[in-house]
Amino acid sequence: MSRYFSPEIETADRGRMLTLQGQRLRATVRHCYENVPFYREKFRKMGLEPGDIKTVDDLVKLPFTYKQDLRDHYPYGLFAVPKNKVVRIHASSGTTGKMTVVGYTKRDIEDWAEDTARAIVAAGGTQEDYIHISYGYGLFTGGLGIHYGAEKLGATSIPVSSGNTRRQIDVLRDFGSNILCCTPSYAMHIGETMMEMGVSPDSLNLRAGIFGAEPWTNEMRAKIEELLGIKAYDIYGLSEVMGPGVAFECEEQSGMHINEDKYIPEVIDPDTGEVLPDGCQGELVFTCITKEALPLLRYRTRDIAVLTRKECSCGRTLIKMSKPMGRTDDMLIIRGVNVFPSQVESVLLELGLSPNYLLVVDREGALDTLEVRVEMTPEMFTDAVKGLEEIERRIRSALLSTLGLAATVKLVEPKSIPRSEGKAKRIQDNRKL
Repeated sequence: MSRYFSPEIETADRGRMLTLQGQRLRATVRHCYENVPFYREKFRKMGLEPGDIKTVDDLVKLPFTYKQDLRDHYPYGLFAVPKNKVVRIHASSGTTGKMTVVGYTKRDIEDWAEDTARAIVAAGGTQEDYIHISYGYGLFTGGLGIHYGAEKLGATSIPVSSGNTRRQIDVLRDFGSNILCCTPSYAMHIGETMMEMGVSPDSLNLRAGIFGAEPWTNEMRAKIEELLGIKAYDIYGLSEVMGPGVAFECEEQSGMHINEDKYIPEVIDPDTGEVLPDGCQGELVFTCITKEALPLLRYRTRDIAVLTRKECSCGRTLIKMSKPMGRTDDMLIIRGVNVFPSQVESVLLELGLSPNYLLVVDREGALDTLEVRVEMTPEMFTDAVKGLEEIERRIRSALLSTLGLAATVKLVEPKSIPRSEGKAKRIQDNRKL
């Protein structure tokens, strides 16, 4: 029997969900119009009134919101409540341009905690569990988002944050942690470090992990599950929309259920903005329908995904999104070919190689070049040159077959590609575009 944190929502029939979404959408649109000058001006330019939005079908009438809009109104220009109603500030972890600043009211925090509590329960979490949180705390939304969800569930939070991996492993073992929460690349790093320390997964009480904040493949999931002896679950979120918990994976591990009572999803053609039917791949767009401090209408995530309403064996009726296949802004266009880092990761893991890699893109004259640097395993490091050349040839062949693009492959020493305790850096683009 499946367990739910909010059964009345997670298993709601379609009619009830649409009615609830319609009510909340109308209230949110009016809230934006009355309290956010940015949206009021947009509406007026479009000849749109809040009363024109009556049902979810009217979403297409609303303007898109972009990350640049938050940067243009940095820090608080899109907030919809007075300062004395904002109880917390977070900001994006982006490395370029101004940070995107998000605010939360007390109710926003409660809603967010409910989102992540649902995710923990979907991964088998209970009040009896110790939740080891290795997402970063601070302005990044990951740590506190999961933390509050664990407390709302009544589980025990262990707020380890990121870094000091060997100490983390000691805590995992000594504190009896049951569920690990961090980025998938950091989970891999923990698993690799455990092997170096001679720590067996059997010596831990871990049975599940909740991993997000960066794209990862099912091949990487299998590797993490092997290294840590757990079942690995995906979680999705953006700081602009709320944080982790916008969507979460259940026991079926075949996509993430979106918390539709709070976020209405769409998939659009990223070039035309046209809404695509369920089952089509495109850019994911969210409208927040419960947020008070920073309500966003049709926020373009840049994540590439697919939506499906296929019946789920877990009993949840919430729409599912696929694991993001990449981002429109992370996508590399090399000699006219679209390349996503996740495609390279899948190739490497299918070949039984390290998922620690770096894509180096350059331009020689008018021609773009792609070099894929792949870490050798310690065993490979001792191999003869001829054997390494054969491995490089196999990688080149597999990449050509998958990408339709010839790439240079370079095997590099173990641990030579910098590890990240947050989001992994996979691309080095040296082109002057």
